[in-house]
Amino acid sequence: MSVGDTSPARRFRPADVIRYGTEPPPLAVIARLPWHPWLIVGITCIGAFIGQLDASIVQIALPILGTRFKASLESVSWVSLAYLLAFAASLPIFGRLCEMFGRKSLYLLGYLLFTVATSLCGSAPNLAWLVAFRLLQGIGGALLGANSISILVKAVGADRRARALGIFSAAQAVGVSLGPVIGGVLLGAYGWRAIFWVAVPFSAAAFLIGWLALPQTTGLAKDKVFDWQGALCLTPALIALVLALNQVSVWGLASPALLFCAALFAILMIFLIRHEHAFAFPLLDFRLFVRPAFSCGIVGVVLGYALLYGMFFLMSFALVRGYHDPATLVGLRLAIVPVALGLVAPFSGALTDRLGPRVPSVGGMAVSILALLLLSIAATHPHASRFVDGAGLALFGAGLGVFIAPNTSATMSAAPADLSGEAGALVNLMRVLGTSLGVVSASSMLSWQIQAGTGVHSSAVIFEGRHLLKAIESGFAMLMVFALIAGLASLVRAPRPA
Repeated sequence: MSVGDTSPARRFRPADVIRYGTEPPPLAVIARLPWHPWLIVGITCIGAFIGQLDASIVQIALPILGTRFKASLESVSWVSLAYLLAFAASLPIFGRLCEMFGRKSLYLLGYLLFTVATSLCGSAPNLAWLVAFRLLQGIGGALLGANSISILVKAVGADRRARALGIFSAAQAVGVSLGPVIGGVLLGAYGWRAIFWVAVPFSAAAFLIGWLALPQTTGLAKDKVFDWQGALCLTPALIALVLALNQVSVWGLASPALLFCAALFAILMIFLIRHEHAFAFPLLDFRLFVRPAFSCGIVGVVLGYALLYGMFFLMSFALVRGYHDPATLVGLRLAIVPVALGLVAPFSGALTDRLGPRVPSVGGMAVSILALLLLSIAATHPHASRFVDGAGLALFGAGLGVFIAPNTSATMSAAPADLSGEAGALVNLMRVLGTSLGVVSASSMLSWQIQAGTGVHSSAVIFEGRHLLKAIESGFAMLMVFALIAGLASLVRAPRPA
């Protein structure tokens, strides 16, 4: 048998993936089904669903994990950050490897790794092990994220692409929306371990169905060379950046540790940009940033997701530690944001068609700022009606729903046609980095403001009540700054891409 022989006449063995680089062919009886392409769409949608479910479900558990492990805000935030950091650092790498060595095998490996890592998260004996397993889970998630859209688009063809992508986006939206609700129920009834175990049956089933149904990869980019130098710069640069942002309240702005991380990030990024400009097949194509419309759009992508996950982080602590709400009620209240986002987002496309991307993008950020003002009032006035913060959460989600889709569409339209693939990969990476920025900035702001308000600087102290709510008000002010910058970036962008 020759290397790469994928003839259906021969019998495939699992060891062939390692020995010969081949992929398991789909079962003939499944491949002949008229709805086989939609089965492939369903497999990719499971990955989209559990990825978003995991990202949002963990946010509600962070205050409870902090209490359970007697951990500081900075320490417990790594439960979220470890996944996001591993995902962001791995995504460009796996995106290129999948083009070179095949998507099916690496996609199945992603499901397998995600399943194992998620099971380990639910069994973690302490916070350190939980963070380590979340890193492993993030690598599995990156393997799924690097492949899902390409597998889906290849399976359905151009005539059904829009419908398939709509179903895929709906699966993501359902995952984000159900995360807080399911998380609240599981935390209240079974404890924090259940929020990880709930995803295991879905990912295990997707692995088995994918093995039997996904087609083998065609059209591999065998002429490309992997950018090892770019990969070796990107990962430590991201780690240094996230570490500096998350620990600024602990180390201090002038501390040697913070200055070292900032300098390391700057040096690695300078080398990465110079290298990627010279390399024939770069992991990240920085030529895209030459266009101001694309650069402004990327700022909006980062800050839009920073707003969403910064809000999740702040409100989780406000509701659990500030108001002492039961976990089930916390989940229902947090779900207001993604539900409002999902209800409003479909209408933003029609607004963009009529008015261009500038008006809905700026308007969405203005609504978000109004929502943050309402939430600030509710946070600092304990006797204010809980209807006020519910209305604030709904307005906030609606503002993001109006902003995110037009901004993303305008960003992609601003990219040259020959760099559309690279632009899509960069947008996906910036979404994850925006999520990380939201978590680390919210964590640092809370810790900094609590320490300033109480004079207590011990990381072992768990803060609750009035001091926490005052700190959360400062967190909302920080999110207002994010929304203002995103709105200004949309305002200076050309009304229509050139």
